[in-house]
Parts: sequence; structure tokens; C-alpha cells
Amino acid sequence: MIIAKQSLSLLLNTGRTIKQGISMEAEGKFSPSYADAVARIELNEEDMKEIGISDGSLVEVISEEGVVRVKAFKSKEVERGHAYIPMGPWANMVVDPRTMSLGMPNYKYTRVEVRPAEGEPTSLPEILAHYGASVPTEWMEDVKLVEGPQRTYENMVCPFCGELCDYLKFEVVGNEIRKVVGGCANSVSKLRNYHRHRIMRPLIREDGRFREVPLEEALEAAADILASSKYPLLFGWSSTANEAIRTGVELAEILRGVIDNTSVICHGPTALGAQEVGTARSTLGVVRHKADYVVMWGSNPPASHQNHFPLWIFSKGRWVKGRKDRKVVVIDVRETPAARLADEFVKVEPGKDYELITALRMAVKDLDIELPSVAGVPIDTIYRLADEMRSARYGVIFEGMGVTMTGAKHRNIEELIKLAHDLNEWTRFVLIPMRGHYNVTGSDNVFLWTTGYPFGIDFSRGYPRMIPGVTTSPDLLMRGEVDAALIVASDPAAHLPKRAVEHLSRIPVITMDPKWSLTAAISKVVIPTGMVGVECGGTVYRLDEVPLRIRSIFPPPPGVLCDEEILRRLLDMVKARRGYS
Repeated sequence: MIIAKQSLSLLLNTGRTIKQGISMEAEGKFSPSYADAVARIELNEEDMKEIGISDGSLVEVISEEGVVRVKAFKSKEVERGHAYIPMGPWANMVVDPRTMSLGMPNYKYTRVEVRPAEGEPTSLPEILAHYGASVPTEWMEDVKLVEGPQRTYENMVCPFCGELCDYLKFEVVGNEIRKVVGGCANSVSKLRNYHRHRIMRPLIREDGRFREVPLEEALEAAADILASSKYPLLFGWSSTANEAIRTGVELAEILRGVIDNTSVICHGPTALGAQEVGTARSTLGVVRHKADYVVMWGSNPPASHQNHFPLWIFSKGRWVKGRKDRKVVVIDVRETPAARLADEFVKVEPGKDYELITALRMAVKDLDIELPSVAGVPIDTIYRLADEMRSARYGVIFEGMGVTMTGAKHRNIEELIKLAHDLNEWTRFVLIPMRGHYNVTGSDNVFLWTTGYPFGIDFSRGYPRMIPGVTTSPDLLMRGEVDAALIVASDPAAHLPKRAVEHLSRIPVITMDPKWSLTAAISKVVIPTGMVGVECGGTVYRLDEVPLRIRSIFPPPPGVLCDEEILRRLLDMVKARRGYS
């Protein structure tokens, strides 16, 4: 007979899921479907038996940071001693916020206690109440759909993930997108529901309640907040066009504040690794036409980049006939859907990616490895993989957040780049990061053009500086150093650790966004914007750094402007207040 324990110490991992993406885009973050997709913990069946719970049981997840109640479900993908919660408001109530001086919290390495609980799961209103806010139900509106002529738009760019699929076809009636051809489930959910859960009017929050104001009054209030601040943070930028980002950099410089984008909590370590040892890159088109050996390391495209496999890996290229001419290897801590699509799945011990990469480099160089296994992978497998990589005509490593978020962070990326360099002495091998938000690559590039740094850029001394762990937004917020924030096309209240959001909720926040978010709910000023890729156009960068022109098909709702125009007007107001001619 098994005697159930009262609690179990587990290692928490977080990440994206397809259900999370669909519910977020189709129903919004305040919906029951989003809560069902995110307010859950996945456990190994044996661990569930050990603490005496079954599928759907309520548990408390406890860390040094706090407590959250979620429903528990068994998963074959989760190993004993580990747990998985989708990235979002619930996970961030307990996630370890320490960044190890890199800007990246420990989203994949938090020690938690899990124990049976009674009552109901922690609700989103409870989480918002912790930050002194509530669900803005009365202000959520849908764009009114009107009948009109039927039109078709071809070769449209999808504004969801970093793949920026540029072959979509929209079938439109009036101002409704009736059909999206070529898009993934996340893409279709976002585009067909572009009109739902919108911010339609400028708002100012006073005494805990929002008040509708004219756009000019909202801009004046925002300009007053920013111009009077001593050290503001301008954050987001990964879901808007390059033209708006460029204006944002100028605004940050005038304010002598900090500008940061979402790569700080996803692929910031990729940028740091590339700065240390260079890189070995190509475009996705070259991979499609030439690559016969594909490694997915710490990445699960079926959940995050759903068209990646069919478009770039399984499709026929000029010199590669298709799936049968490619070997696909997935290296990850758990058997993800991507692993089930691959020819081979290599299971690495959590937190041991660095050791495995180092061992592969040794094997590529024909050095002896005096251990039976490294990171849980047998030596014979390591030598065989190294030999296969050296024998490839053209190889590619797609690296994801499973590598950037683990303990060694940018050191993992440095070693992966060095592995590609080592392999280039034998054949041609490249490394491509699987960037998340559709223009996070563009925000990095615009920051680089204008300042020389990709994220976490401080202008307090009158010139740009980047010091990871010092000028990066999670660290600044957790230390309570910034005194105001402008959030553009992002939701840090849903994606930063609790300690960072607590400070965000104590300072005046200005949010610019097409849709309602947790950050908008805690904001002092809320300014509606048009949706890029539907109502606003501009330039964006694909994850392989190929620039694309993204088009609009409808005008924004009456009285709503695009990001660039709002930022330009805000910049002029701030300049006037700061005495710039």
C-alpha cells in the first residue's frame, strides 16, 4: 500500500503551449478558456500518486516567492521530480525572479513544493487584486463588424510569431476576416479575432477606476508622467513595427531612461552569446533548399511556431527532396510533440545542456570523453551524433528557450555557436534562434542600429549603455529603481515574475496596446492603438533577420492611431516639456 506524502519538492519548468496561444488570441487573457489553459500544473503520474492526487485535483504550488493554487494533470512528457506550468500569470506568482546578473529570471529552474489543496484555483481577479487592480470588464469592446464587399488579400504577412509566414491569404467581407488560408492555429485565432476584446478609447485611472478621456488628454497625461520622471522604463516593442521602435529609442534618449524589449526574457542570452563569440547564420530559405541535417535544441515548434516543420523542414528544396532527405534530431529535457516528429529524440538531463554541448564539441574534435555518459546521454550516442553532424552536407541547429532559459543561459549559446564553428571545419553548419514575438528580431535590430546594443539600454548618462543585470528591466523593476513605465505592445504584468510586477503596480504605467492585458489593467494611462498587420503597416524582421513589409487591410477604429503616430506625438510633447527645440 502506498502512503501518500503531504507534499513533494519538485523542479518547476515553464513554457508555451498551443492551447495557451489559441485561447489568448481567440478569447483573451481574461477568459475562462485562457485560465483553463494556463492555471494548471503537469506532473508525472508517479509523483501524483506519491502525494495522493489524481487528474483535476487542486494543488498548492509553493516557492520562496509565493503560493498559487492550480489544477494538477498527469503528463507523459514530465519526468519524476519535475513539474510544468505554462508561462503566464499563475507560474509567475512562484517563479524564481533571480537573473544571475543576466536579465533572465529562472523560468525553467525554480524549486517548488506541491501539495494537495482545497477550494478553488487562484483566479485572475485574485492575481490582479494582489497588484491593486481589477478586471476591466466594462471597458472591453469589440470592433463593430459591418457588411461590405468581399475581397481577397494575398501574400499577407502573419503578425504572430517570429516565422512571419508571408504567403497567407485573407478572405474578407466588410471589415471581418472570414477566412485565413495558410495560417497556423495561433495565426487564425489572432487574425479572425482581431476585432475582439479591444481597447477602443483612451482611459485614465483615478482612485482605482478608469475614466474615459479624449486622446489629447491621455497623451498630455502620459507626457506629464514621462517628462517628470527621473528614470523611466520603456518596455515591449516586440509586437510593433520598426518605425515605431525607432521613435521609441529617440524618446528613451530624450528621457534619459531605459529602453528594453521582450528578448530580455527569451533570447537575450542568444544576443549575449553572439556578442562573445560571433555567430554562424543563414536564412530559412537556405535551410529549406540545402539542409540535410536538422537539430532542434530546446525548441518545440508545434506549440510555438506551428508552420516551422511543414514549411522549412518537411518541404522540398532545390537540392533536398524533402523529409526523406533530412535527418531531424530533437534534443530536449522531455519528449515534446516536436520530438515525436523527429527521426531521433535525445533526452538531456535538465540543466545539463552545457555539459552535452561541450561533450559534442570534444567528440567533433576526436577527443576522448572519459565517462560512460554525459548529461544522461550515453557516450556512444554522443560520438555517433558528432560523426553524423560532421558528415552532413549542410546542417542547422535551431535553438529555443529550452537552452536560453536554463542555468548556463548565454554560456549555453556560446558553446552552441562554438559547436557550429567546430563543425564548419568539416562541413557547413549554422545556428538559428527560434524567436518568439513576430518582431522581437526587429526590435533587437533597431536597438542595435541606433545604440549598438540589442536590449536593456540605459541613457541616464546621456549616451547608451547596456549592463545585463543592471540595466535590464526585470532587475530594474525588482530593485524598484524605475519611477515610471511606458509599455508598448507587451504584457509584462503577465510575463514577469511577481516581484517585478509588484513594483510595476506601484508606479505610474502608460500602456499602448490594441487589446486588453493585465498590464493595461494596472495602468495609470491606457491608449488604444491599431493592430499591426491588420490595421497598421510597417517593416518587421523575420527570426532569420530577413526584413519584410507588413501590410494593413483596414483602417484602425475611429479615433485610434497606429503606434508610430502616437509615439511621435508623445515625443513632441515630451521634448516641449524638457525644453528641446
